Amino acid sequence: MMTMSNNNTLQRAAQAPHLPNSTSTFILYCLSRFRGWVVLMLILETGQAVSSILVPYAIKAIMDGAVHVSSSALSVSVLESLRYPLLLIAGLNVAEIIFSRASGAVLIIMGPRLRQRTSKSLYAYLQYHSPRYFSQHFSGALAHRISETAVSVNHTVWSILCDFWPILITFSVSTGLLFHVNDELGLLIASWVVSYTGLSYWLATRCQPYAQNYAATRSQVNGKIVDAVTNILNAKLFARLSFEREHLNQFLDVEVSAARRTFWYMERVRWFQFIAAAMLKVGTVYYALTLWDSGMISVGDFTMSIGLALLIINDARNLSRRFLEFFEYIGNVANGVNTIVQSHEIVDVPDAKPLVVSHGRIEFRQVCFGYEPNQRVFHNLNVIIEPMQRVGLVGFSGSGKSTFVSLLLRNYEPQTGQIFIDNTDIQRVMQDSLHEQVGLIPQEPSLFHRSLKDNIGYGNLQATDDAILAVATLAHADGFIQTMSSGYDSLVGERGVKLSGGQRQRIAIARVMLKNAPILILDEATSSLDSVTERIIQENLDAAIGKNTVIAIAHRLSTIAHLDRILVFDRGCIVEDGTHDELIAKKGTYFRLWSMQAGGFLPEENNQ
Repeated sequence: MMTMSNNNTLQRAAQAPHLPNSTSTFILYCLSRFRGWVVLMLILETGQAVSSILVPYAIKAIMDGAVHVSSSALSVSVLESLRYPLLLIAGLNVAEIIFSRASGAVLIIMGPRLRQRTSKSLYAYLQYHSPRYFSQHFSGALAHRISETAVSVNHTVWSILCDFWPILITFSVSTGLLFHVNDELGLLIASWVVSYTGLSYWLATRCQPYAQNYAATRSQVNGKIVDAVTNILNAKLFARLSFEREHLNQFLDVEVSAARRTFWYMERVRWFQFIAAAMLKVGTVYYALTLWDSGMISVGDFTMSIGLALLIINDARNLSRRFLEFFEYIGNVANGVNTIVQSHEIVDVPDAKPLVVSHGRIEFRQVCFGYEPNQRVFHNLNVIIEPMQRVGLVGFSGSGKSTFVSLLLRNYEPQTGQIFIDNTDIQRVMQDSLHEQVGLIPQEPSLFHRSLKDNIGYGNLQATDDAILAVATLAHADGFIQTMSSGYDSLVGERGVKLSGGQRQRIAIARVMLKNAPILILDEATSSLDSVTERIIQENLDAAIGKNTVIAIAHRLSTIAHLDRILVFDRGCIVEDGTHDELIAKKGTYFRLWSMQAGGFLPEENNQ
């Protein structure tokens, strides 16, 4: 059953499509650009259904005409006397072909475009969800939801236009013809149709929870499979192939159980439909024979009644099955809408302006933040990073370094307080403009399954090949790229799996160099590189970012010792602030961290 809810309760990003969050209105939204095609489909399907259901009427005319000719003393040929009924049956068959194939052509024109519109709308809406949302959902399951929802919207529409509407026409015309033959016979068929349709609908609605649960389970299993395939190398390295099979089998067993519950219910519905159809067949034949035997109907009427009853039974059997399929499609759409069309956690304010960074001054003012309200990471954090200052962030894992960067990128929003860039509150600016002004080199860069040139050029879509080559050289990536079979046109594989960790980092460095944003964040940007390569790239980075404000997170303290300033985090507080030499001289927390390094790296936590 289509669910209804209040669209006004959703918080949406202004750039996102205004998708309804109820199943029925979502389907109508997807159809909104195809109104003319839908009306045309209804007309064509009406023509096809009427042409089909009038064939028994033409056969009735032929039978009555044949009986009349056989009992007539006139020497008239059968074909001559039955000319008009024969022309009628030929015309009805031709009309059925024309209407059905015209409907098929409209389906071909409209179907792919409807699926495209649904997929585009859902993906566009999904893009504006926050990192928290994506951390709570499998990417494979989300992709599956978009695809399954788009397909199910199409199937739902086709069920209405090509199944239910023609069946409604068939039932209406058939009942009208039978009432014309005999009121009691028409009443018998009409009563059966109403009772059967109502019971079929009721049974199908009771099946909807099973179908929705089955659809949700399929999406979950799909996400588990994607997760397992993505981490197949980990499974091999830890010799956990059998464990992964068993782990997946647990979810597959749940899917099998959900499938069986759904299919057994459907089987009970089919028992109902076969019994009901048999009752109609026997009842119609018996009652029509009684009427014919008493002379109340002609042979043609008897033949038409049986023919119409068989057509009704055929469509009724399909009706039961299609109700079940229809609610399965509705369940799939509902799951997709409920999963994707949720409130966006972080949205631009109505009067948001583009962020223009002229200096690169960063200020955290009285910032309080926790991933959970009762577990604060920062409490009244205050810090200013001056323009073009190069600042290192150090501290044990969980001390707040990554949270500091996430808040600056507006991946999360503080519960209280403000963050300013050049005296502009970042919560008052457009998120896209903020991200355009900040470059990030993550510790574990993710690449698109595209060419190396495309991945580097992602930093500036208008960049020339010469510019891409220049930043690749600065990032010390040109050497290994030239050794690859297709050079810069080589594909990197899903998330860059064809490259080593160091090669991925160099591509990420080149990409951000090409972006040339006024604020640069380095999150262990050279951790996967050997010391020689790291030193070369560091020198090139220093030259390339001379006019940028830089924030660098590092566990290898030697990589940030040369920076203008170092902020030492501990349990969400900045406990020390100064240059490397100043902090060493203080012999405080930073000095202890520097002394605790093993092989140049900090331990994960403070054991002292």
